[in-house]
This record gives sequence, structure tokens and C-alpha cells, in this order.
Amino acid sequence: MWFQHTLTLPAKTRGFHLITREVLQAIPEISQVKTGMLNVFIQHTSASLTINENASPDVRRDFERYFNRSVPDSTPYFEHDDEGPDDMPAHIKSSQLGASLNIPIQDGRLALGTWQGIYLGEHRERGGSRRLVITAFGQGK
Repeated sequence: MWFQHTLTLPAKTRGFHLITREVLQAIPEISQVKTGMLNVFIQHTSASLTINENASPDVRRDFERYFNRSVPDSTPYFEHDDEGPDDMPAHIKSSQLGASLNIPIQDGRLALGTWQGIYLGEHRERGGSRRLVITAFGQGK
């Protein structure tokens, strides 16, 4: 069984945002999969995906602080600044975290841990809407 949908997320502020609910709403066919895999792929080079703490918003704010300090805007040795001072830093942050996730499906549900959720890392001040391709595959129930 294979299912695939494209999800367009509305523009979000710079930072880390929980999107687990939106992903699940975009692909309800997961409930038909006994054993399988979900792939979530973001079609952008200045935003990323990761899995982490889904309960405390402090974690998301700390992620943002860490990455902004690690790869600050307006770094003088970056050449690529076509879209502003956050352009190249956003590309680096996206590459550090990644453009896709694979999550096991067990008995029609994502096999995330108790405190795990899917994050969108928005690395631009004005990144705009973001497109995700969501693919579920596996053995049916």
C-alpha cells in the first residue's frame, strides 16, 4: 500500500513549530497501515524537519536560540545573501537538520515516543508557505 499527499503549511514565524497534527491530518490513510513507514519531505532549502520534545515550548525556543547563535545572520564571510542576511544561514541550518524524516507506522499510528513530535524549523524571517510531500507505505491491516 502506498499513499502520498502534498501539504502546504501557511507561513510561520522564524523558529521551531510542532506540525505533527497537520501531517497526520494530511494523510489519514495511515490508519490503514499495519506495519510501514511514513516519509515527510520538505521542498525547500531554507527550512527543515526534525523530531524532538512535543510538550515544552521551552525546547523549541532553546533550539532557535542555539541555531541563531551557531549560525548568525549577517555573517561577513558568507557570499550568498541574495535574499537577505538570513539567506545563507537558513541554508546551513536546513542542511544541519535535514529535509526529510522517516517514522515507523505500527498498527495504524506513528510509532513516535511519548514526548516526540514533528517540528518544522523555519529559518527565515519571512520564509513564506512551506510544501511537504508526505508518503506512507507498508502492509495493510
